[in-house]
Amino acid sequence: MMSPKPEPEGRTEVTPLRPPFDPELAALLPGIRQAMGTAGPESLGQMRQAMDEGVPGVAPPDLTAGGRLRIEDIAVPESQGSPGLILLVATPSEGSGPWPCIYHIHGGGMVTGNRRTGFEQFAPIAAEQGAVIVSVEYRLAPENPDPAPVSDCYQGLLWTARNAPSLNIDPARIMITGSSAGGGLAAGTALMARDHGFPRLSHQILMYPMLDDRALTVSSRMLQGEGVWTAAENDFGWTSLLGERRGSPDVSPYAAPARATDLRGLPRTFLDCGSVDTFRDEVLDYARKLSAAGVSVDLHLWGGGFHGFDVMAPHTAISQSAIAAREDFIKRALKRCPPDAT
Repeated sequence: MMSPKPEPEGRTEVTPLRPPFDPELAALLPGIRQAMGTAGPESLGQMRQAMDEGVPGVAPPDLTAGGRLRIEDIAVPESQGSPGLILLVATPSEGSGPWPCIYHIHGGGMVTGNRRTGFEQFAPIAAEQGAVIVSVEYRLAPENPDPAPVSDCYQGLLWTARNAPSLNIDPARIMITGSSAGGGLAAGTALMARDHGFPRLSHQILMYPMLDDRALTVSSRMLQGEGVWTAAENDFGWTSLLGERRGSPDVSPYAAPARATDLRGLPRTFLDCGSVDTFRDEVLDYARKLSAAGVSVDLHLWGGGFHGFDVMAPHTAISQSAIAAREDFIKRALKRCPPDAT
């Protein structure tokens, strides 16, 4: 079992004030917390099993968007010291390409999830607009700490871009998406792609991304035993990924993109987050730094939203607004070719 990580320098011991939860979400929160449990080393196996099995009595989501997408798993062979990967690929059943591509990285606190997690969010858009979805199965912490997860994500992206002709993908229209831990990994993968000079991404869609291991912001400490993805759960996720390096100078911006000092040359970015989310302040700060680096940014802060509210309570008014704003951006992004000038 991992030992507790010492408190980073500069962290206050006083629990900060938090904004109120949206009334609709507040009514649902106790049931959501009970169903989710608490993320930690003792519950990790149960969390993974629940994520893989889905909600009892509820049919698994339709990844084919009513048969409009063809689904297949593709095995990526081992290369350059990286292990083989599995990519879940969805291609429009009708029409002709080459298609734009949504390269998806799932969430799960760095410790849970699989290539199907969150996939259903993009399936209807891909079917309607005509796009290929590629979702990567990356190795999970703590068994596979940094740099394994972000390295897997970049290797999957690299393979996708290099094999664009056989996948019927337009290599000039590859966007990257991710939520929570997947959003942080998407941001890190985008940095890696920029630094390696390939592939050039058209857009990045970062949904309430996990960006900063240092936990020095107000929002990173405001949820003490309440809400979704509390301060303690966030500590567990980051320590699982980074171990004793967490909070030290030895953490790469690819693992914790909030540490990046140069954000120039990144693609047009969509960021969203709830105001009662542990990641709120690091998301706002990342948007500010991107804008200062000359990157076009669409930023949405949803008052009263907790972490992942759009997925856990999709029928509430706030979730419907958040989903509509994000889907509108993605639809416009899929139609933009070439991507916005930088």
